[in-house]
Amino acid sequence: MFNIHTIKNGRVTEKASKVQEQNVYTFDIAQSANKTEVKKAIFALYKVKPVKVNVLKVPKKNILVRGKKGTRGGGKKALVYLKAGDKIEFI
Repeated sequence: MFNIHTIKNGRVTEKASKVQEQNVYTFDIAQSANKTEVKKAIFALYKVKPVKVNVLKVPKKNILVRGKKGTRGGGKKALVYLKAGDKIEFI
């Protein structure tokens, strides 16, 4: 059984918007999530069956804020491919 917190939120970026035209949706997911858990979570939340799911690691980035070093980002993202007629609405 999948965890309710498998999918954190939809990832809205310029690149994600471009691939959305080809029926590919991008989500931030939990560190421990895998492809099968993401498929089950997408079906439970949006009632659409994904054709395929790719899971990618997002690297951390070093930043400098007010003269202090830190890190930002990191985690995982999932690319969810849907059939031609299916759609997911982000609010």
